[in-house]
Amino acid sequence: MRAYLRTFGCRANQYDTEAARAMIEAAGGVIVGSPDDADVALFNSCAVTSAAEADLRQAVRRAAKDNAGIRSVVIGCASARDDGTIAALPGVSDVIAGADLSALAMALGIDPSLARLRPTLQTGSRALLRIQDGCDEHCTFCSTTLARGANRSRPVDELVREAGALASEHPEIVITGVHIGSYGTECGSSLGVLLGRLVDEVPRVRFRLSSVEATEVDAVLGELLTSDPARVAPHLHAPLQSGSDRVLKRMGRHWYSARGYARAAWELAGRSSTFALGADVITGFPGETDDDHAATMAMVRALPFTYLHVFPYSARPGTAAERLDAQLPAARSRDRAAELRALADEKAAAYRVSRVGGTADVVVVGDGVRREGLTEDYLAVALEDGSMARRSRFEGRLSLAAEGRLIARVN
Repeated sequence: MRAYLRTFGCRANQYDTEAARAMIEAAGGVIVGSPDDADVALFNSCAVTSAAEADLRQAVRRAAKDNAGIRSVVIGCASARDDGTIAALPGVSDVIAGADLSALAMALGIDPSLARLRPTLQTGSRALLRIQDGCDEHCTFCSTTLARGANRSRPVDELVREAGALASEHPEIVITGVHIGSYGTECGSSLGVLLGRLVDEVPRVRFRLSSVEATEVDAVLGELLTSDPARVAPHLHAPLQSGSDRVLKRMGRHWYSARGYARAAWELAGRSSTFALGADVITGFPGETDDDHAATMAMVRALPFTYLHVFPYSARPGTAAERLDAQLPAARSRDRAAELRALADEKAAAYRVSRVGGTADVVVVGDGVRREGLTEDYLAVALEDGSMARRSRFEGRLSLAAEGRLIARVN
């Protein structure tokens, strides 16, 4: 079997693709870089936005057009919500909900026992460790919960073993999932307890959390995020979505207020001058007024954000938000997103300048001309020594390069 793999969406999806790759290779398959050279194409889909689903459909059609004999299998979130549209695409033989690797193995004619394999060497410079799947919250805009189901945590011992294997090949492990802050709630554990075990039992490697609600950072997790940046990256990506309590209520995000978010963010980021604080923000949510948008702008301006991911609202089939009144024109959502991104760019630039002359713990990522460094506080930096090996790690000093970019040299 010659298989082409393509992933859309989040790091949880990327992890699932890595697991599929390990399974296919263990069965004697070969991973190829183009659908033109493949017998089978595996597309791991995303349902977060309509654009992500459109990109999936375009990729599947292009693969069938360029390789008339290819067979396409679609997994992931969009496949779990398929109304027959994906199944009807040219070349598609199987549509598998979520990341059911056993079902994928059967579809590909692979021994299902191989679905339990996990790679010790992933394709990325940084490894991914998915600790749970699903989400118990019901944000009105989100189709991921509908696609992935309830929270399900993986056993701690299993995760420690997998992380230990990954640490032998990767300098950083990114802890990911659909809602990692809920890890362990169904079995009396927590994300902080898991991270503490990983730090204690898996030496040398740097751990990074992917996305955690600000109000889910308890004392244990907060201490880990700020006490030893060589072991746990001082980085919190905490979804904000809106700075307006009225909009948060319409979004179904009942567990925090704008003020509560700000208090939690300052409590953590205020402990150190070297701390990455990022957030997701949705603009143009149904009913969002000019005052609501202004509240979000004011909150972003006031908090020590070092970057933002901004998304114009995208209605998703089957979600409660699709039925809300006061749907906004797409152009207004895009304009508000552009305004927020411009503010985020200003704050990111100011933070980069504040790091000039400082030291950084740098992991070398990327290939060829795209090779660069990633600091503990999530800054992409140029490398003074471009010959440094991918997946290497060093302590560097930061200086300002062209166009405001930072450059790292070995200390």
